[in-house]
Amino acid sequence: MALRLALKIDVDTDRGTREGVPNLVADLQAAGFPATFLFSLGPDQTGRAITRVFRPGFLKKVGRTSVVQLYGVRTLLNGTLLPAPHVGRRNEAVLRAGRDAGFELGIHCNNHYRWQDYVHTMGAAAVKAEFDAARAEFRRIFGSEAPTAGAPGWQANAISREVYDGAGLLYASDSRGTAPFFARLDGRTFTTLEIPSTLPTLDELMGRPEYPDERIVPHLVSLLRPDALNVFTLHAELEGMGKRALFGEFLAAVKRAGVEVVSLEQAARALLAQRDRIPVCEMIQAPVDGRSGLLAVQGAVV
Repeated sequence: MALRLALKIDVDTDRGTREGVPNLVADLQAAGFPATFLFSLGPDQTGRAITRVFRPGFLKKVGRTSVVQLYGVRTLLNGTLLPAPHVGRRNEAVLRAGRDAGFELGIHCNNHYRWQDYVHTMGAAAVKAEFDAARAEFRRIFGSEAPTAGAPGWQANAISREVYDGAGLLYASDSRGTAPFFARLDGRTFTTLEIPSTLPTLDELMGRPEYPDERIVPHLVSLLRPDALNVFTLHAELEGMGKRALFGEFLAAVKRAGVEVVSLEQAARALLAQRDRIPVCEMIQAPVDGRSGLLAVQGAVV
């Protein structure tokens, strides 16, 4: 059975949009691979994420991944000592260039910091307003509704999934798991197809003694399963900037292995054509190795 892989690109920051996205567009075009770009479209308040210092595992991750080197001092001051740049308004040309190059585009968020750190304490009206702001900016830039979304930091709950259902998304990618499913939270099954990320991310492996850079790509390729839709989430700020060369090695290794790289939209439409075969699974909050805090994770089949 052929290996299938989909690439999901989270774009978190103004700098990642401005510098990382064009690099990734060029590299993916050169490889001939599709991918899905999910954009942060509102204010970049990355600097406020310093409050995560109190979360278990956060300082360990920062030490492993050289955050200052990868993101830059300017980005880490956005929204604190420096004004928060508005990503959508500052980078319209970059975003449209991704569309014109033929890539699938969707929503990551309006305000990355606000969603990742506060979605679980926000009420229904606030969550809807946050997502609606991203939808409005997407419509303004592209003239159409976003077909998909993927939450910052894999942070999702029953309220956010209800908002997704109301937006009529084709599918979403909010969680970590093993296979596509319909999410069940708080006793309710939601109608938006969930396609989880199945592979560890680059920043979850970086800096570990068992995974020096030269071992990361072989490790990721070894995790590809022939019986599943493999989904790799990358970040414009890493694979498109400081770790661009390493991502190039990954693309080359995928090509050598004969992996079929498919778009998430293509996979979603094929799955939904046989909707009754898609399982319903609990979406739970659980830790993921290499990340701080709890994430949305695929649970047991209902």
